[in-house]
Amino acid sequence: MSGEPDVARTPEEETEEEIKSSYKPPPEKTIEEILAADQEDESLRKYKEALLGQVQAGPIIVDANDPRKVIVKKLALCVAERDDLELDLSGDLTDLKKQVFTIKEGVQYKIRIDFIVQREIVHGLKYVQKTYRMGVPVDKMTHMVGSYPPKTEIQSYTTPPEDAPSGMMARGSYSVNSLFTDDDKNVHLQWEWTFDIKKDWKD
Repeated sequence: MSGEPDVARTPEEETEEEIKSSYKPPPEKTIEEILAADQEDESLRKYKEALLGQVQAGPIIVDANDPRKVIVKKLALCVAERDDLELDLSGDLTDLKKQVFTIKEGVQYKIRIDFIVQREIVHGLKYVQKTYRMGVPVDKMTHMVGSYPPKTEIQSYTTPPEDAPSGMMARGSYSVNSLFTDDDKNVHLQWEWTFDIKKDWKD
């Protein structure tokens, strides 16, 4: 122990720390470089061609006015036998705080992220979610999403199931800081949203 007092960090500072890592990803390669490598290995060549799919016909650019490689479109909170609760991530992110999810205590839920990959392959996508109650961190989850080639259609990642808090002390309002990043420490999107834990869906 250093003997120095702990200093409280804001969610933004914690996010910056999350992006920093001693892990050094391999050099980023273009689609052309990936296809050109290992041409003498036919099985590997066929595997890469199957993986890259429509990219081989030419660059995939879904929105020519958007220079990003990853465009995060939507977050959905998914509970069995209920309609998904959705956040539109393509507009003004400051409006998200006005849209509060109500979650019944103790239910099992998953989070789905819908996104578009264009221009180049993106390596090692990662979803990080930090949950706070009254400004105090109460939960953190990090999910390795994977590497994705460009496609014209929306691609999705769904987290493993999580259990919502339960009990009288768990009920109340929570704020969430979400981050979609990758091996190269690019911040594809960072946003904040809120949810309420209640005794029942309609409380």
